Amino acid sequence: MATVLMCRRFPRLSRVTAFSTTAKRKAERGSSKSEKEERDKPGAAKAGTESGATIQLLRPQDYRVLYNPAAYAKGRAGSQQHVDRDSSQALGDTFTGPGTAQAPQTSPTASSQALSPIRSAWPKPKSSALLEQTILATLYKEEAETEKRELHNSKEDPRMFQKGRPEYRSLSCDSAEPAQTLPAEEGDSILQSVAGCEGSPGTLTDYLLKLSRLPAERRAALPSDPRFSALCLRAVTAIRLLSTPDLIQVLKACVPLAVPASHPLLNACEAEFCRRAWDMSLEQLLLVADCWRCLDRSVPSYLGILFSYANLHWRDITLPQFVQLLYIIGEGRRSPVDLLQKVESTILKHLNAFTLEELGAVCLGLFKSLSGISDHVMRRIADRVSLQMEDMSTYALVNVLKMLRYTRMDHLPLMRELGKVIPARIPATNIQGIMHITLTYSSLHFFDEDVLAAVATSLPSKVSYCRSKDAAKFLWSFGCLDYEPPNEEEFYSSLIKQLHAKAHEFSKFPEHLLTALLGLAFVKRFPEELIDFALRKEFVQKTRGSKYELNKDLFTLGKSVEIECPTYQGNRLPPRLCQQFTEMASSFAEREIYVRPEIVEATSLLESMLGGPEYVKNHMILPHTRSSDLEVRLAMDGHPIPFNFKDSVAAKKLKGVGISLTDDLMSQLIEGRAHPQSPTEVGNEAGIPRQERGDAAGTPCLGGALPAGATSRAEPTAGRWQPREVRLALQVSNRNHFCYGSKRLLGLHCLKRRQLRLLGYVVVEIPFWEWFPLLKRTRSEKLSYLHYKVFCPALLTRAA
Repeated sequence: MATVLMCRRFPRLSRVTAFSTTAKRKAERGSSKSEKEERDKPGAAKAGTESGATIQLLRPQDYRVLYNPAAYAKGRAGSQQHVDRDSSQALGDTFTGPGTAQAPQTSPTASSQALSPIRSAWPKPKSSALLEQTILATLYKEEAETEKRELHNSKEDPRMFQKGRPEYRSLSCDSAEPAQTLPAEEGDSILQSVAGCEGSPGTLTDYLLKLSRLPAERRAALPSDPRFSALCLRAVTAIRLLSTPDLIQVLKACVPLAVPASHPLLNACEAEFCRRAWDMSLEQLLLVADCWRCLDRSVPSYLGILFSYANLHWRDITLPQFVQLLYIIGEGRRSPVDLLQKVESTILKHLNAFTLEELGAVCLGLFKSLSGISDHVMRRIADRVSLQMEDMSTYALVNVLKMLRYTRMDHLPLMRELGKVIPARIPATNIQGIMHITLTYSSLHFFDEDVLAAVATSLPSKVSYCRSKDAAKFLWSFGCLDYEPPNEEEFYSSLIKQLHAKAHEFSKFPEHLLTALLGLAFVKRFPEELIDFALRKEFVQKTRGSKYELNKDLFTLGKSVEIECPTYQGNRLPPRLCQQFTEMASSFAEREIYVRPEIVEATSLLESMLGGPEYVKNHMILPHTRSSDLEVRLAMDGHPIPFNFKDSVAAKKLKGVGISLTDDLMSQLIEGRAHPQSPTEVGNEAGIPRQERGDAAGTPCLGGALPAGATSRAEPTAGRWQPREVRLALQVSNRNHFCYGSKRLLGLHCLKRRQLRLLGYVVVEIPFWEWFPLLKRTRSEKLSYLHYKVFCPALLTRAA
């Protein structure tokens, strides 16, 4: 391994000049950074560019890192990836070493220029050569060990549950090395005999089985051997003459032989199995489906027959057959609707009999096939897991968390136990496993500092294994929970650097870039080069082709930059788009937000208290934050100022329209729901695609920001800002603005309040834990509370 001195320009990173809680803690302790540490941090770069020198180890040309979200087995390294069959990996999953063709970079990235190797740059005494070799050997060994830990087998790891019962041997194909390996000479003898005789169907089957037991290096050479091709051709010709057990043996032999998924022999096998399926047993059907999975061949017709067969014979399905069926359903990404109710009843029937690995496999199958599951069934699963979590592998546990996230289940015993068990496992967990754990916390809005700190500590050393998707979700999760870890500079700079390295993936997955940048914006970080790329015309156009609704994300990002980065000189969203998104956001708010009972009640009481509807305006001051504000204006002497004359006229026409505060409605407001969020509330609080953020229920709301043509820190509504005038932005919050069971604001709402203050507003909180109980009290009590909030002397003093 060679060592090269690299000069690199760090990308520009705008940071809002506000102390974070972590920074305050550091200041209180009197800690300080050395000049070298400050110079080396990318996050500390100024508006210009600074140069720094880093030592980069060049990797061998054949080095590649393979990723799979399914490999987080407890206390062990994953098994070796089958490179030749890994056709299902996402773009960018492979790290290409020097000398390997790379995808073109479509984003401006930090420039780097390689200098001469250190060994040739300065003369060294001969005595240092051995020391240098020793250091390089040690580094290479450590790197190789890290690589080994990160390599995982997408075919093996999801099948760990099959090791728990002997019944799975007849239901699954063991793709491991054969127990008895034949000598290579016997393989040559078999291939020679193929050319000399036609051979019976049974002989052809025997030949393929024997060849599948050859040493791995000999098997790898078979596809290019004409004699092997001739054997396969004869098997295709005689395939209808084979008995069903022999046909299954032929298919099983194809797995260790690594027959390509598009091979004519597999085409013939699939057609024959579809023809015979209804005459086969469920055990045989599941075994054949497992072989197709090992061969990475998509067989939708065969799976359709299998699911229909299982539906007809459901009463006869055993526990191992049920788990294997759910595994096949998940790997095929197909959800048979007619089986859903039967699946739920069977899960409850066998819940206590499942091994913990089987329970993880059941959840993974449901998650991958996007199968819905009732709250009752998910809660029963979570109940069992919370009691036995310490005995559960990390891989199986993460699979349960995926389904918990998908159903948006608030299960406190499980989350509390998870906080005790998972931090110690983080260092040995695969990067995608850590991502799913982190995403579960942010999706459920559950804040646990111990878990997040463990993730932040472990991540910088693993960041090179992050896909753009992983990096984006880490940034989103930490930003959503508004958490900046103790190692925040190292944490964020490493992830931003990885975003630059994976920039070529954004052309295919534009949602990942927007997810990452919004997560960064929540914690006041704005990497200008990436923002400039995200707001350029070509990228904005590309977001239109995404399967996710990204307009509101673009607008939240664009307007946040406009307000918080006044020195930003890069691309911006066109005013026409801004106006379009603002109108769409306003239309949604009129239907879904302004009519909420807690907001309607507050608006009505404020109008009565201040003198009429012209003194209060229920609207979105910052439409790109997708939540409403009650705006009130006061003179410096404390008297209210009328300003909402347009809404005042409309209010007179709609005076009789309102919402009745029934006992049931009040109960829901005060006591909350079983779930942390309803579908409508989820859509209001976050503009991130629900599938990619872990939100199982979202709404099609679009966000907006300041009206078209408005500039940073400009007046966001019509009319002049009068001198000696205080503008209050009253925030009638609800549970979904805060982390679960706490008073900690989520990232989007922190961003909104921060931007309101930057625009000159005084933010006044009307928190749900104070306001909702008051909704059942007398009118005078509610008026007294609002009077205190609006006319608090401290507000006027602070504004002055």
